[in-house]
Amino acid sequence: MGGTRAPRLHLALLGVFVSVSLLSLSTPTLQDQDYYPTNPRLFKAYIALQKWKHSITDDPHNVTASWCGPDVCKYEGVFCAPAPGDPHELTVAGVDLNKKNIEGTLPDELGLLCDLALFHLNSNRFCGTIPESFREMKLLHELDVSNNRLEGPFPGVVLDIPSLKFLDIRFNRFHGDIPSRLYDLKFDAIFLNNNEFKSSIPDNFGNSPVSVIVLANTQIGGCLPTSLGNMAKTLSEIIIMNTGVRSCIPPELGKLKELRVLDLSYNKLVGPLPETLGYLRKLEQLDVAHNHLSGEIPESICELPRLKNFTYSYNYFCGAPEMCLKIKRKDDRKNCIPYRPLQRPEEQCMAALSRPVHCSAYGCMASPPPPPPPAHYPYYSPPLPSPPPPSPPPPPHYY
Repeated sequence: MGGTRAPRLHLALLGVFVSVSLLSLSTPTLQDQDYYPTNPRLFKAYIALQKWKHSITDDPHNVTASWCGPDVCKYEGVFCAPAPGDPHELTVAGVDLNKKNIEGTLPDELGLLCDLALFHLNSNRFCGTIPESFREMKLLHELDVSNNRLEGPFPGVVLDIPSLKFLDIRFNRFHGDIPSRLYDLKFDAIFLNNNEFKSSIPDNFGNSPVSVIVLANTQIGGCLPTSLGNMAKTLSEIIIMNTGVRSCIPPELGKLKELRVLDLSYNKLVGPLPETLGYLRKLEQLDVAHNHLSGEIPESICELPRLKNFTYSYNYFCGAPEMCLKIKRKDDRKNCIPYRPLQRPEEQCMAALSRPVHCSAYGCMASPPPPPPPAHYPYYSPPLPSPPPPSPPPPPHYY
């Protein structure tokens, strides 16, 4: 009889344990409620971020160690905010993993973060490309994937993100052509520098309403289009450094009344500095060094009230007004300017100044050639006048 009581007691205790377990599952604690996603948006974010975590191959700062469980708002580098149209519901609004040195790829599931407003990923080691699913991020305002190892053609998906205003893909390995459609969209800032693009600056470049655009250290080539003048209302900073651009500097640049920074250095620009640059009253930095520019520096440029840095070294300028010497930071080395130190040798100056300037050689609008060097230029001797034509022979005499 005692043998039958023990099994019954075990069964009774097991029944109590099961009942308590079921009761605990049917009435979750506050901690359990926090553990589960509270809405479909956060559930999608959980799927996306877990997939991304498994696409990461090296995380030296252990950032994703906190990416456990569906409470994505507590993940390091992930930021939540009230959902658009429903202030009582949270959603993932931002991801910021700048300077974490993370290695991995960007999975397609990131497109599930459809309420994302900013995606900052600079200074990591992500490879691959930007997924096509990013076009589902209809609210994305800032995309910064600079200083990674991304590659492939220009990520055309960024052209289909309707709210995108800030695009930074510099210091990657993107290659090929830059689509001209980029300049017809409503971006505020574009950074494309230090990639492997081989492109040119299209005629519709001036359609862009950007305040800042950087195209440095990539193979652009071609001309500086006259349409640059159409950016007068918004453009504050433009850097087209070391791109291989070959043309004269269009006088239309003088229309850019909001411009503060103009860097055209390390190119193959020819001809004079346009007098119209003297209209850029807000200009603070002007760099045209390491080109093939010539003629005299217009005095109106050196009189600009906010100009603090003027670099025009390594050109063939043959004159600069005294006003230019008063600029706080200036560099006029390796030119052909009389009585200034560290200028080019006489042979280089004579050879360069004797060559005509052709702004139309690369399909650009022609610009007038620079004026001849001033008469006091020590290396310059005005050409001797042509000798008069020989007198005609006297008429024959008939006797």
